[in-house]
Amino acid sequence: MAKFNLNAIAKSVSGTVQKRLPEILIGLGVIGMGSAVVLTAKAAPKAVESINEKKKELNKEKLTVMETVEVTWKYYTPVAVTTLVSAACIIGADAVHMRRNAALAAAYTLSETTLKEYKNKVIETIGEKKEKDIRDSIAKDKLEKNPVSEVGVYVTGAGNTLFYDSVSGRYFRSDISIVQKAEQMLNRQLRDEIFASYNELCYQIGLPELPVIGDELGWNVDDGWVNLEFGSQLASDNTPCVVLDYLIGPKPNYRNIY
Repeated sequence: MAKFNLNAIAKSVSGTVQKRLPEILIGLGVIGMGSAVVLTAKAAPKAVESINEKKKELNKEKLTVMETVEVTWKYYTPVAVTTLVSAACIIGADAVHMRRNAALAAAYTLSETTLKEYKNKVIETIGEKKEKDIRDSIAKDKLEKNPVSEVGVYVTGAGNTLFYDSVSGRYFRSDISIVQKAEQMLNRQLRDEIFASYNELCYQIGLPELPVIGDELGWNVDDGWVNLEFGSQLASDNTPCVVLDYLIGPKPNYRNIY
C-alpha cells in the first residue's frame, strides 16, 4: 500500500499557493466584491423596513443620520467587512506583484553587471580581436539555429540589406543608415522621456511590434544609451547578413525610476 508523505504534500501545496498567490488574492477579491453586491441587495429591504418601523415608533417622517445608522448598521456590517477584505486581497496581490517585479529587476541588473564585467575581463585577457571573433562565432550560431528560409524576412521598404535582430530572432531588410537613425531617435526619446520600449525601436526601424513582450522590455536612461552593435555573417542561404546586437539589451521593469 502506498504511503502518503504528508510533509511532502504540504510543501507541494504551499509552493503552489506561493507561486499563484497574486492570482488567488485577485480571485478572492473579485469574489468578495461580488458577494458584497449580493449582500447589499439583501440588506437594503431589511434596512428600509427597520427605518419605517423606527419612524412609526418615534412618530417621525424622517430619521436623523444617527438614528438611521443605529437601526441599519447591523445589516450593512457584513457588506463593509466583505468589501474591506476584498480590497485588502486586491491590494495584497498588487504588493506581491511589485515585490516580484523588484526582485526580477534586481536579478536582471545583477546578471547584466556580471555579464559586463565578464566581457571586459575577456577583452582584457584575450584582446579585442579575439573577443570579436567569439562574438562573430556566437552570431553565426544564432543564424544557423534560425535559418532564414524557416523564419522568413520582413520587408520594411527602407533598404535591401538583410538584418537579423538578436532580441526577437527576426530577419528584416533595411539599410544601415536607417537602423543607425532609429538608434539615434531612441536615444533622443531616452533623453526626453527617460525610458523607451523595445516596440519603439521596432517602430523606428519599420518592424511589426511584438505583442505584450515588446512593451514589457525596454531601456531606461539610467542604464545608459542604446548602443547597437553590427556583426557580419552569412545567412543559411549564403546571403550576407548584418547581425544586430545590443551592448545594453532591453530589460523588464525598465519604467521604474529609483
